[in-house]
Amino acid sequence: MMEQLTLFDDREQTAPLASRLRPESLDEYVGQKHLIGEGKILRRLIERDQVSSMIFWGPPGVGKTTLARIIARQTRAEFVEFSAVTSGIKEVKEVMNQAEQNRRMGIRTLLFTDEIHRFNKAQQDAFLPFVEKGSIILVGATTENPSFEINSALLSRCKVFILKALEEADLTELLHHALRSPKGFGNQEIALEEAQLRSIARFSNGDARTALNTLEMAVLNGRMGEDAVIYVDGEILAQCMNRRSLLYDKNGEEHYNLISALHKSMRNSDPDAAVYWMYRMLDGGEDPLYIARRLIRFASEDVGMADSQALSVAVSVYQACHFLGMPECNVHLAHAVVYLSMAPKSNALYMACEACKEDIRERPAEPVPLVICNAPTGLMKELHYGEGYIYAHETQEKLSRMQCLPDALAGRRYYIPTEEGQEREVKKRLEEILEWKGQE
Repeated sequence: MMEQLTLFDDREQTAPLASRLRPESLDEYVGQKHLIGEGKILRRLIERDQVSSMIFWGPPGVGKTTLARIIARQTRAEFVEFSAVTSGIKEVKEVMNQAEQNRRMGIRTLLFTDEIHRFNKAQQDAFLPFVEKGSIILVGATTENPSFEINSALLSRCKVFILKALEEADLTELLHHALRSPKGFGNQEIALEEAQLRSIARFSNGDARTALNTLEMAVLNGRMGEDAVIYVDGEILAQCMNRRSLLYDKNGEEHYNLISALHKSMRNSDPDAAVYWMYRMLDGGEDPLYIARRLIRFASEDVGMADSQALSVAVSVYQACHFLGMPECNVHLAHAVVYLSMAPKSNALYMACEACKEDIRERPAEPVPLVICNAPTGLMKELHYGEGYIYAHETQEKLSRMQCLPDALAGRRYYIPTEEGQEREVKKRLEEILEWKGQE
């Protein structure tokens, strides 16, 4: 009985497409031309075998691990690879000891550490003396900002290279290569239109692994025609691209980048951008109450007295999010985001707080003027506590000329209203009060 053969019977072909197509040289590598293009610094270091300790920082699927493997092939050093997810301090020390022995024998060790940001301080400290002595060339890969996640002492001894998300053109080129290469689908005829390949590239959001996985899924679910061609129709492709997981780490740098984008878009009165960044956060799994809390802060910090109703809207939206939760509360968040984007803007309250905070930090703690001190006891009255106090409600103007700031700060202005929105009337009222108080 003959055994039926399939496209993937070969052992090498059973590996995922992304693994089968992993480049083995700089010429095969796609993207990062700013680092490994002809004449660029990293390419020169690799070609001259002058690689020193370095950190590759970039989003998933842009080729950090692949580039480390290429360096290993082209450098005259022993290559050791382990992941921060599975390796503890014991494994780190064992590798370091072996690297030290290699150094004494004149052999360099290139240590590639994936997800180096997951190592704790003690584990990172274990690298330091061996990096300093040159026992190892440390190549770390991370999706997190090294400034936040890597010990400063270790970071200062490593060159940081930033790897960028791949361009749509790079990903389309990679997909064409996957269809042509014998390691990919080169031995099989696949019916895929150029527009479909571009659609996969666009969907992949700069991630080569996502692009190749999507292509592989589409081909494996395609229809085999009588002409032995695999046809991938639009419906199959749409199912393979049903949902994209956008890069978002609620505890990492991208978290702060997105909330910053939301704030700055609202501040710039751009409701479209603001709603987009808000939904990016929700799509990444952000707690809607966190976003609502930030909107409450924004209502006073950036809108303030220009539209005091903004604070009420933001608080109401927080309550609505608390009552309903996701996904229903998304429209409530959009309500507040658009309202705050379109509201007149004033940061006068924020500036008042900052100026006051600086005075309190830099100046001595000034005593409360006696005229506005409380005087509940006879002794305190004898010491002139509250002496000369004027109850504003008993005056015709509902004002008095008492000095309420300490003598050292007399005349100091913290709140400077703007001409924006409702604050224009507040400014007019304050100017009238100051003018009246200045009259003798």
